[in-house]
Amino acid sequence: MADARSSDDDPSPEVRVGGTMWTIRPWRGTVYPAQDPQRTWPAHYGRQFGTLEFNATHYRIHPADRMAKWASAMPEGFRFCPKFPQIITHFRRFKGCESPTDDFIEGLLALGANLGPSFIQLPPHFAPHHAEAMRGYLAKWPRELKVAVEFRHPGWFEGGTEAEETWALMRDLGMGAVISDTAGRRDALHMRVTAPFVLVRFGGYEGHASDEARLEAWAQRIAMWRDDGLKEFHLLVHQPDSVHTPETCRQFARLVDDRTGLKVQAPVDADVGLDGTSTHGGH
Repeated sequence: MADARSSDDDPSPEVRVGGTMWTIRPWRGTVYPAQDPQRTWPAHYGRQFGTLEFNATHYRIHPADRMAKWASAMPEGFRFCPKFPQIITHFRRFKGCESPTDDFIEGLLALGANLGPSFIQLPPHFAPHHAEAMRGYLAKWPRELKVAVEFRHPGWFEGGTEAEETWALMRDLGMGAVISDTAGRRDALHMRVTAPFVLVRFGGYEGHASDEARLEAWAQRIAMWRDDGLKEFHLLVHQPDSVHTPETCRQFARLVDDRTGLKVQAPVDADVGLDGTSTHGGH
């Protein structure tokens, strides 16, 4: 990551952890206060987690006023990681996308200071020899908007001229590469860091011992990468039905603190409250 070193004087990266949605009913009474209505859940999510894999933008390009409303519920320091619209990545495959791209960018800008890196999830069969239009698209993307690419076809991790040409372009443009940490696709755990920010999509197994071992490995990598210029790290947690996501986030925060001393926002019991006091009157 040495070529991605930032000139900032502060060497400490911003480390955030979160899930993939806030509409998780089993979190009521733990992550969210039991009596609060669902319309309040975005604000509660923002106070409990530091980041969100924002999948809503993949299925629909939301208007700027709606994006701004979501952002207004979030505290300072929270970051959305929006997924690119499928009309761009899957249906048009980066060709003739000027209009939807403009609309998507308008929504991203409406998130203001709460905007983190966006990411492109390529279709599973999108191989390196399909990438010419994507490279042209990436070259025109506004530099002030951070973006990462998630590769899924095995050809991206096997080398080859076309794949390496794309990897080199991303490094030149300061664009990231999403790292997927899940069983069955260990090739996607590629460890190519092409920008000073890293997005990891972490597939967990409801507290299986392998979860902690892999989280520990990420905490160790953060400790190593901070010396090489890492400025921003997002762990985006996928758990079955998202039920175990809060505990995975707490576990990650503890491990990062142990390994690096960095503080990571992670959920506390909603009935205790974020300030450590009971939310039940008189207790």
